[in-house]
Amino acid sequence: MAKKKGKGKKKKKSKVERNLVQAQAEVSTGFGVPWEPQPKLKRKEFDKKLRPLHIEMVKLQEWIKVSGAKICVVFEGRDTAGKGGIIKRITERVSPRVFRVVALGVPTEREKSQMYYQRYIPHLPAAGEVVLFDRSWYNRAGVERVMGFATDEQVQTFLRYTPGVEHAIIGSGIILIKYWLEVGKEMQAKRFRERDTDLRKIWKLSPMDLEAQARWYDYSRARDAMFAATDTPESPWYVVPSDDQRRARLNCIAHFLSLIPYEDVPRKPIKFPKPQEKGDYQEPDYPYRYLPAKY
Repeated sequence: MAKKKGKGKKKKKSKVERNLVQAQAEVSTGFGVPWEPQPKLKRKEFDKKLRPLHIEMVKLQEWIKVSGAKICVVFEGRDTAGKGGIIKRITERVSPRVFRVVALGVPTEREKSQMYYQRYIPHLPAAGEVVLFDRSWYNRAGVERVMGFATDEQVQTFLRYTPGVEHAIIGSGIILIKYWLEVGKEMQAKRFRERDTDLRKIWKLSPMDLEAQARWYDYSRARDAMFAATDTPESPWYVVPSDDQRRARLNCIAHFLSLIPYEDVPRKPIKFPKPQEKGDYQEPDYPYRYLPAKY
């Protein structure tokens, strides 16, 4: 007996769409419960999974430009947890005119006298922008608290008023997303040793970083207090376990994409003009200074 045909043939998902769905399914199982250990992801497999996410990031970018969306992403976490690595993977295929990274240095004397949030507010996104904070106003709840750069009263004031400040940020139309990257104590120690021996990474080590292991549980207590005060339904913290850096990067990007209600922006095929004919142009006899071909 012949099978009855359906009312309409279901459109088959492209390979890119299937890979994205799989990536988002992987991340959806990781929130709410600790991630189960997974086999190490090889570089080739990582690149394969990253490509469809990068395509979606470009789609997101085009939607942001058209819609005028304002997105602010805060990256916090323990030292060596991989904030910079995730930010690099998010931004490497999109425009720096749309995706802007903010990594503020030590505050000046003038900034120290300002309202605490004041130095961060000018960096919040305008229409058509995404701002990625590589550490943020939460310095006060973390390093400033642990290292004694802020008084207990300043820290308690920060924890009390930050939900209200973030409520105002969200009320202005900004999509605020907060990620906390968590790395294990042993893995953090291993990464510090790598930074000490790898000449490409020595710039990442500072006297402040060296305190991360010596004050591990002080930082744990500071994190716990920060979550208790600022992990709200309106502005939640999303925890990214990052002992496995490659999976952390994939999962974080997929989760970020899942939070934004972006749509495909129609794109007309480009009709390229014909190359110009040479005509009477003559190459000049000029002694160009070509750089040495070392490679």
